Amino acid sequence: QVNLVESGGGSVQTGGSLGLSCATSGRSYSSYCLAWFRQAPGKEREGVAAIDSYGNKDYQNSVKGRFTISYDKAKNTPYLEMNNLKPEDTAMYYCAAEIRLPAPPPDAVIRGHTEIDYWGQGTQVTVSS
Repeated sequence: QVNLVESGGGSVQTGGSLGLSCATSGRSYSSYCLAWFRQAPGKEREGVAAIDSYGNKDYQNSVKGRFTISYDKAKNTPYLEMNNLKPEDTAMYYCAAEIRLPAPPPDAVIRGHTEIDYWGQGTQVTVSS
């Protein structure tokens, strides 16, 4: 079992920045893909960014150049840095993990072609115009 707890959400104006983190605990793991998903009211959940244990990353097209995913192995904590935020980025953001060998490719995870093993409870991001 891996527990995921997100933090760092909040409210900002258009063009602002926020940083999300995801504290992990539970079983240890070395082969993984960690991802951020989001779900806006009335919309389906979508993949935003993902990083695997090889260091490969991928992003949804709408956030490329604005969001950066990273992973601190010493702290077992993935982060999502979000810059130049737009109202359409408003959503509940979820941390997700797939723990398996070989590590699932980030692009497949973002596109929903794999099965997430663990989900966090979510943190709200609101961007006002």
